[in-house]
Amino acid sequence: MELINDARPDTRPFLPSEARGTKPDAPGAQKAALPRLENRFAELSPPFYSDVVATPLPDPYLIAVSEDTSRLLGLEPAALASQQWTEALCGNTRLPGSRPLAAVYSGHQFGVWAGQLGDGRALLLGDLATAGGRFELQLKGAGRTPYSRMGDGRAVLRSSIREYLCSEAMAALGIPTTRALALVGSDFAVLRESVETAAVVTRVAESFVRFGSFEHWYAAKDVDRLRILADYVISTSYAHLAQRADRYAALLAEITQRSATLVARWQAVGFCHGVLNTDNMSVIGLTLDYGPFGFLERFDLGFVCNHSDSEGRYAFAAQPGVVHWNLYCLAQALLPLIDSVDDAKAALAGFESAYEDAILLAMRAKLGLQNANETDAALIDSLYGLLEANHPDHTTFFRQLSKISRSDRENDAAITDHMIDREATSAWLDTYRERLKEESRSDELRRLAMDAVNPKYILRNYLAETAIRHAQARDYTEIARLAAVLSRPFDEQPESASYAEPAPEWALGLEVSCSS
Repeated sequence: MELINDARPDTRPFLPSEARGTKPDAPGAQKAALPRLENRFAELSPPFYSDVVATPLPDPYLIAVSEDTSRLLGLEPAALASQQWTEALCGNTRLPGSRPLAAVYSGHQFGVWAGQLGDGRALLLGDLATAGGRFELQLKGAGRTPYSRMGDGRAVLRSSIREYLCSEAMAALGIPTTRALALVGSDFAVLRESVETAAVVTRVAESFVRFGSFEHWYAAKDVDRLRILADYVISTSYAHLAQRADRYAALLAEITQRSATLVARWQAVGFCHGVLNTDNMSVIGLTLDYGPFGFLERFDLGFVCNHSDSEGRYAFAAQPGVVHWNLYCLAQALLPLIDSVDDAKAALAGFESAYEDAILLAMRAKLGLQNANETDAALIDSLYGLLEANHPDHTTFFRQLSKISRSDRENDAAITDHMIDREATSAWLDTYRERLKEESRSDELRRLAMDAVNPKYILRNYLAETAIRHAQARDYTEIARLAAVLSRPFDEQPESASYAEPAPEWALGLEVSCSS
């Protein structure tokens, strides 16, 4: 069978504060029957996973619960404050109907085939039926699995706080993502670069199947199980494709569309994933696996948020190309199920147009442009050139841009004061102003629309670090405070204005690596 590898593109809040950090039931905590889970993934058969018993976590205590995710699941946040729930949310006890398992998958890591991987520190408990559909619950950090290799299967408090906060922050930004239901801590010691304490995040998603899940069976030359997995994904996430004769090519095409739209949304908000391996790519288009991520602060197309990425493979500007490359890996894995190489290539061919449409739509919204104009792409390209030359704070720049008047330069200082080359900035603003004159919307209505898509608050690295340092000193209130701010990223929140400030000098050297 012809291979398509050579055609791959080049790469370039939450719980009331009195219930946090406590081991006994908080005063007034509601006790309710634990929900019953099913586990549809477990119906596939053992080669797709291993049944695993979670490693007990000594003396666990609840640190945080997401109110939004709780209600998404039909749960009352206050009820999760009980010790009964805490024990379940770290794996010490099982939720009714739960069948904990670790899924096997393989993948390309930093562009190199890594072979078999799998859930090395994650346990899929099962899925919960809700009014909004079925959601899988997964514990991250619940101990060793057959896929842990040399690892201990634990997650540390530091990285767990980052994942908890960013999952919910991304959801509030309107970006497809796995969610975080709860964060449980323990004083149990875990050795990384230094001795840290353990934590468990309860992650929630419609599905945790990855590109690498398909790569695993392709590499094993097991077409039967490749087909079983594809049919499972179609039945659970793409049911409208089930009766199509070309359903596997159609599946690839839809995953391509979702992935293109997802990375466009990352680029628009300035999110850098940090480790876009194929085993970290979701087949339903979610942001998956929060490790060494970072938001663009000082504008830099070459921004690398992962200290382990010495060659910059996953730099900010490279993300669309990397996602496209990963899709070629997925297409290669699905090729035995697709009628022809040409059909697979046709499914992949939609990536560039889908990405271009999505990024143009997002950028028009960020610029306050209601109507499409053939000059918009050039206007956006020139803006990116200006930003790269001047390196302003990405989030602040777009938030301040709403203040620009289409009739005069009276408010231009809101932008020019943040730029090195004021003359070039003024020239671009004049061009932008001329484009705004083609719009019928008033300045005030445009400002409101721009502020509804350009966040004031993002999870800056130093904000996460501040919450981590407080938590390491057994003060969990900053997690709650920061989560509350990030849950309303587009609101002014004048009482929390300090959370919108760029990184202070002490935080300029902060680094995050894959070990996080």
